[in-house]
Amino acid sequence: MSLITLTSDIGQQDYLVGAVKGTLMQVNPAFSLIDISHTISPFNYPQAAYVCRNAIRHFPPYTYHMLLVNLFEKKPEQLLLAYHQEQYILCADNGLLTMILEDKPELVIGLPLDKTAVKNTLYCTRVMGEAIQQLQAGARIQDIGNSDVSMIEKNSLRPLLGENWMEGQIIFIDNFENIVVNITHEQFEAHRRGRRFRITFVRSEVIDRIAETYADVPEGEKLALFNAAGYLEIAINKGNAAGLFGLQGFTERTQHMQNRLFYQTVRIHFE
Repeated sequence: MSLITLTSDIGQQDYLVGAVKGTLMQVNPAFSLIDISHTISPFNYPQAAYVCRNAIRHFPPYTYHMLLVNLFEKKPEQLLLAYHQEQYILCADNGLLTMILEDKPELVIGLPLDKTAVKNTLYCTRVMGEAIQQLQAGARIQDIGNSDVSMIEKNSLRPLLGENWMEGQIIFIDNFENIVVNITHEQFEAHRRGRRFRITFVRSEVIDRIAETYADVPEGEKLALFNAAGYLEIAINKGNAAGLFGLQGFTERTQHMQNRLFYQTVRIHFE
């Protein structure tokens, strides 16, 4: 039985998530499907990478992870199937793969697409499902696609570093409106080097200590902690930090005739 996770930017408003699952069950009714998220913000690669990276690493070896995220940034000529650290990842050739892995995959092939097919979400789903079915039937990964593949590569958002400061971008707002910043505990401690610090963000708000839990401060007070994924999080105990401080993960603006994503930032000063 193949364990398959599903992550998409489809949303939950219409039929498409159900149709994706139905398409996979037509390929093999024994597939076991697990939802990670279908509410990835459209075009928000850093958010998708954060969600996928930190979910995938908790699954058993040889799980298949299907990412139906920004499938049609360009006209698709291939899909990607990668094997990395005992996990399989199937996604569009749009740069998301290297953002999730923060590295090049150990092995990757291109899954060819029928030039005469209507290349919609359900067609891509079927191609991915049939590739999984072939692997389960004993095929070698190198034999079901193009192993001499070139692919689009993109880098994850990285914190900016100065001698006495570091600045991260807000990459995710969770269901409680807690704010996740792309600074890991490891990065923070390496740059801190034992120094005192001040975390500053909008309206001259300042936090100068790291909490272990939300309950470390009184109700309604702000705090900073490192979440279960190891990323810096700004929150309010039993409150909605993003709404109160007017923060969001990204905004889309038109600049020089192109739409670009801009991320609000959080800065840490060291003393």
